[in-house]
Amino acid sequence: MIETLRIERLAVVEAAEIEFGPGLNVLTGETGAGKSLVLGALSLLAGERAPRAVVREGADEAVVEAVFRTDALPDLEAELAERGLANEDHELILRRSIARSGRSQARIGGARVPVSTLAELFQGRIEISSQHESQALLRPEVQGRLLDAHGGLLELRREVEAGVRQLRELGREIAELRAQAEERARREDFLAFQVSEIDAAALEPGELERLQAERSRLRHAERLGREAGEAARALGGDPAAADAAGASDLLGEALRRVEGLAELDGELAGLVERLREAQAEVSEAGVDLERYAEAIEADPERLAGLEERLERLEGLRRKYGADEAEILAFREQAAQELASVAGADARLEKLDAERTALVESLERAAGKLGRGRRKAAKRLAEAVEAALVGLAMPDARFEVALEPVTPEEGLPCGASGAEAAELRFSANPGEPPRSLRRVVSGGELSRVFLALKNVLRRASAGTALVFDEVDAGIGGGVADRVGAVLAELSEAHQVLCITHLPQIAARADAHYRIRKGARGGRTATRVERLDARARVDELARMAGGAEVTAATRRHAQALLDGARGSRA
Repeated sequence: MIETLRIERLAVVEAAEIEFGPGLNVLTGETGAGKSLVLGALSLLAGERAPRAVVREGADEAVVEAVFRTDALPDLEAELAERGLANEDHELILRRSIARSGRSQARIGGARVPVSTLAELFQGRIEISSQHESQALLRPEVQGRLLDAHGGLLELRREVEAGVRQLRELGREIAELRAQAEERARREDFLAFQVSEIDAAALEPGELERLQAERSRLRHAERLGREAGEAARALGGDPAAADAAGASDLLGEALRRVEGLAELDGELAGLVERLREAQAEVSEAGVDLERYAEAIEADPERLAGLEERLERLEGLRRKYGADEAEILAFREQAAQELASVAGADARLEKLDAERTALVESLERAAGKLGRGRRKAAKRLAEAVEAALVGLAMPDARFEVALEPVTPEEGLPCGASGAEAAELRFSANPGEPPRSLRRVVSGGELSRVFLALKNVLRRASAGTALVFDEVDAGIGGGVADRVGAVLAELSEAHQVLCITHLPQIAARADAHYRIRKGARGGRTATRVERLDARARVDELARMAGGAEVTAATRRHAQALLDGARGSRA
């Protein structure tokens, strides 16, 4: 319930704070005093749109704040916990501010939230019925929930809604997989070709570099053999020409001469050693060159094979990477994608099986829900008609129609079942019930809402119900009966009622008067809770007009005594 409502700089309200109590809270006052501003403030807390005009002239922003008790709303507390919003000791602070620029901000428990969160959490828990509209009651979705709440079918409804959501998600995934089937087949063929091509090449690390070196030797075999032989002869001499000394021979001659000199000068000993090493190195190099030259030979067949192999490897390198490591890494990546693509068909088969099972389960749940709704619809219609009789509508007819829903393709039912509930009403004899959305009279609509809420009060205990001039178009004994119903309704809900009728106001557990006056040259609205004496005066004013007399006071006191007696 709402414990405290604080309003600042909202239209003609400079500042007002109202401490509501449990049960029936009545707000009265002269026409135009600003009673509807209280309703407007609560609408803002329930997430309604806020026009810029609500900000008081000369102010930068309007603020509405309420302390909301959640003891009787464990489902709300669970939703708050899921969203990570603070809710200490079953007490919650709601705040809505509207800047003159039109920007609006909302806070729940001190945490800033989107304004839409207020609507999601509180539109069904701060239920507002005005003379001209009852937004929630006119929405087909709410009508369906009212029926399901009356029939104890909300859990089954949630099961159906969850099944529909799951089917939609499965359907989207299946459709996507099927739409991609042709592209997937092409991709699978392409990936399989790439993996096969690389595997067929049987790559070895370092092979490309090794083959390139061998190809170079075979391509230049004649030159390599010829020049290596000449280099060997230059180092070791030509055996065919006795006088053709090689570098090794010349180094030997130099070594012998320096050895002789070293006998005369010991400082040349180091040079002797160096020359000896140089001659040995040159001699070995000459032998190696000679062997190399003898081993080199042209092999056109081997060269052709190398050229073919290298051409194949070069082709792979152009497609898949700069070297063997990159090519093999590409192959692994392609193989993984190929496995994923190949698994899509298996995934599709699995999803089809899941979908078939879910459709069958959802059909059973929707059928059970429909049977429950048909039973609940009859009970609800009878109960509301009986309640309307007590609200001075003896000829009213009320029914709950269940219209088949055309489901989306691929779904066995609609989002909330196989049928949609529509509340239908007729106030006059001889007229067939019509959709509640087509009811013109605000007073009739408010009383239908009142009758529904009274019938359903145990299914939604803890809700704050706000009625704006539910007494429109009634008076006398009918007004007394409306007051009695409001009092009865307030046993399970906190009820806030704006009224002009003393018969209803006399039933209040708490009575507030809203007055408009001038302060500092500006119009301002004040809200005050009335004590026992002030209540008598206000009821007398409501019953007899601006002039309060002893007779109207006696009438007012009688109304209060009668109301207390009926609730004792």
